[in-house]
Amino acid sequence: MTSVVTRARWAVATVFAAHGAASGSFASRIPWIAENLHLNEGSLGLALIMPAVGSLSTMPFAGRLVQRWGGRTATRVLIAAWSLAVGVLALAPSQWALMGMLLLAGAAAGTSDIAMNAEGVEVEQRLGRSIMSSLHGMWSVGGLIGSGIGAGAAYLGISAPVNLGVMGVLLAVVGVTAGRWLLPNAPVPASDDGPRFSLPRGPVLIIGLVGFCAVFAEGATADWCAVYLRQVLDAGEGQAAVAYSAFALSMAGGRLVGDAVVRRFGAVGTVRVAGVVGIIGGLLVVTAWTPLVGILGFGMIGLGCAVVVPLAFSAAGHTGDHPAHAIAGVATVSYGAGLAAPGLMGGIAHATSLPFSFALVTGLIAIVALAAGRLRAAEIAHREPVAAGASA
Repeated sequence: MTSVVTRARWAVATVFAAHGAASGSFASRIPWIAENLHLNEGSLGLALIMPAVGSLSTMPFAGRLVQRWGGRTATRVLIAAWSLAVGVLALAPSQWALMGMLLLAGAAAGTSDIAMNAEGVEVEQRLGRSIMSSLHGMWSVGGLIGSGIGAGAAYLGISAPVNLGVMGVLLAVVGVTAGRWLLPNAPVPASDDGPRFSLPRGPVLIIGLVGFCAVFAEGATADWCAVYLRQVLDAGEGQAAVAYSAFALSMAGGRLVGDAVVRRFGAVGTVRVAGVVGIIGGLLVVTAWTPLVGILGFGMIGLGCAVVVPLAFSAAGHTGDHPAHAIAGVATVSYGAGLAAPGLMGGIAHATSLPFSFALVTGLIAIVALAAGRLRAAEIAHREPVAAGASA
């Protein structure tokens, strides 16, 4: 049993990395897509709302889907769908086509996120120790790899359709192959697979609201940091792509060490200190006078947000008899609403300015720091792990 769970732990980590790499690949080429389709801030922001719509429409059903298909099958199918969707985004011939494609991509991204997090919680329960932060760290490592390849492609003059097309196929193969070693959980009978539609209630709702603030800051930074450097600080395309790489690197570092830090200092203390770091980073972005200062600020925002979402999912996944449904409930609030951040940022920036938009992001990070006590449930879950070999 131990070897099976260990293999599953590395398999789900690989799936997280593939999901992140797809996100990073797309984020690093947003400036190319915007310039190719001649989109201004408002038009780009409208297009970037579509992934939120797709995710919000499907996430409440994702828990039931995972229960009915079984986590392993659902994860393999959905990670392939997300990867391949990213692979064709740069082929959009118009803003309206891009919006439709982003709608479908958002549905694939959101449901695959629920499936892989549910798998992560089950492995965490079988191992009897916290692993969710490091799993999300692998997502950030994937984002760094994807954005790094995107930055390299931009420097070399490789078009976004070629870059994203190759990455999409490669990541689909990696995700499906790794999924073979996920835990062999059988589909749950229809009579025992929980509610059809997962909406958060009680403690899960509160956890989701804290997660929303962090995901808003994370999503806004991921999709707008490169554009910020390009338009506000007059950076080149390759240098602008490095902004996301700095953000992803700090997220990865914070999450990879997050489990150890939380075990030592507790979830509440960790989130409060990280929040202060994120606030300082946001202030640096708003007042940046050179691209280097902006890149540093985006990196600090990443570090400030790093552990919040993993702790929110961990707390939700240890609540109730259906972890996938609880995770779907938190994700509906945090991801479903938070994924609207890029689009809302575009609208706010169009009406005011990008620096003002990131001042609002800084305020949300401050709320996370102040509300850190709401994640105490995750801290309790880490102190009282389920015995190894227990059923999810």
